[in-house]
Amino acid sequence: MSYLTTTMTFLRTVLLLRLARLRVAAGEKDAGASAVELAIITAVILGIAAALLFVIKDSATTESAQIHG
Repeated sequence: MSYLTTTMTFLRTVLLLRLARLRVAAGEKDAGASAVELAIITAVILGIAAALLFVIKDSATTESAQIHG
């Protein structure tokens, strides 16, 4: 399994865990602002992390090609 696949699996798992916690809170009629905010913030952070991962991977690949090139 590649580094990218492992990282994306981790990010997906974290997001699914947060969404599950939000569903439980909603089922208990206790989905306050903090639970919703936590889910939104987590999704945004994971999106930024995934974008950063792709940028770093692309940069490393480009530099590697220039070095070996």
